Amino acid sequence: MTRHIRHAGLFCALLLVALLLNAARVQVVQAPEYDRNPANRRPDIARYEEPRGDILVGGRPVTGSKDTREHLRYERTYRDGPLYAPVTGFASQLYGTTLLEKAEDGILSGTDPMLAPFPLWNDFTRARNSGGDVVTTLDPAAQRAAYKGLAGLKGAVAALEPSTGRILALVSRPSYDPQPLSGNGSAAAEAWQRLNADRDRPMLNRAARQTYPPGSTFKVVTAAAALDAGVVRDLDAPTDSPDPYTLPGTRTRLTNASRGCRDASLREAFTLSCNTVFAKLGVEVGGTDMTATAHAFGFNNPALRIPFPVARSTFDTSVDQAQLGLSSIGQYNTRATPLQMAMVAAAVANGGQVREPYLVERTTRPSGSTLATPGSRAVRQAMYPSTAVRLRALMREVVENGTGRRAAIRGAKVGGKTGTAQHGLANSGMPYAWFISWAQGDRDLAPRVAVAVVVEDAEAERRDISGGGDAAPIARAVMEAVLKPR
Repeated sequence: MTRHIRHAGLFCALLLVALLLNAARVQVVQAPEYDRNPANRRPDIARYEEPRGDILVGGRPVTGSKDTREHLRYERTYRDGPLYAPVTGFASQLYGTTLLEKAEDGILSGTDPMLAPFPLWNDFTRARNSGGDVVTTLDPAAQRAAYKGLAGLKGAVAALEPSTGRILALVSRPSYDPQPLSGNGSAAAEAWQRLNADRDRPMLNRAARQTYPPGSTFKVVTAAAALDAGVVRDLDAPTDSPDPYTLPGTRTRLTNASRGCRDASLREAFTLSCNTVFAKLGVEVGGTDMTATAHAFGFNNPALRIPFPVARSTFDTSVDQAQLGLSSIGQYNTRATPLQMAMVAAAVANGGQVREPYLVERTTRPSGSTLATPGSRAVRQAMYPSTAVRLRALMREVVENGTGRRAAIRGAKVGGKTGTAQHGLANSGMPYAWFISWAQGDRDLAPRVAVAVVVEDAEAERRDISGGGDAAPIARAVMEAVLKPR
């Protein structure tokens, strides 16, 4: 009898071991397969069973979480949704995440291993941590000024702190409210269909994910290349530039919107924005040096992230001389995001150094303690410091005596460059109005803000559209918001 009991006990022990092995196989070996199974709703239920961490602007959350008491319990909420949508993106139970909600999803959702004090134990128990917070670099006043300036228009604004690369404003209009996309019901599906059917593409971040021909604002890059290469040594010396200028190897004659460009000096040409002078300068600098300077400013960089990806700004490297002339005045295949052109203005303001832009100041644990900071950003020397000094002087003259007068701020040093970019088949599209600038308060040791503004549909007759008239006042409002004492 004892032998039978012993055998039964051994058999039960074997069954227990087999059960434990099978449980381990299911929970450890096959767990990823079950997690990926579309019929398994547990990952979704677990993902939304805790409130999501918040995105903060100026120390205040612009996001939140609402308890729905449903299986997918917590739903994302947004404060001032259209104002910050080009930064936050959306977090939807149906359509996933975009922009900062996607780039920092691990922190916000609580799945980042850095939030787990005992990660191996969490793997075993399948427990989830509360989401952390993401503190942005945005200046609320600058963000609101940019958003208000673009009211009723289609366009974008990007503003940077030149010495650090901190993004102070990132605005795109028309915008949208991410809130209706947060849930998983019919209202979210209807909002998704409506937004995607909108011809104005409100979910497009025009400041960082859309490129435009930069037009005459690119002449800052061309001037930097010409000064660095020694093609121009004296800002006031004649440039031997005809008006009109026949592009090399063609019969195409390039003209100017302003008078006085024939044989103009670089100082005069920059203030008057002479196409003929800068196209000729680009040809004289040559493709190699023009490309090197454009690269140093950040063009043709496919890896820029802030932390979400930024569209690549382009300067065509396979051009003939005529195409190089057009590229050097921001036309042909030259294209840039507003963020890239803000980097150009910031480089001039920062002694020729380009700081990689960034949007996240730090991430924090739910307790508020700092989890990570971005650290020092990559630095490139886009031009000689002496060249930056001369370009700052040229940009100040544009605001004080040229086409950028509407960007002037009393008691501050302001430099700028206007641009009107042609586009479309045979330049048939409504021109884009551009303005890039920087500003330094009367008590500041260095410029505190660099701004780029593009307006796609300026409210004016085609002949009246200009960067100085349509984009410069928006840039001024953003710069005033940053410089204003707090």
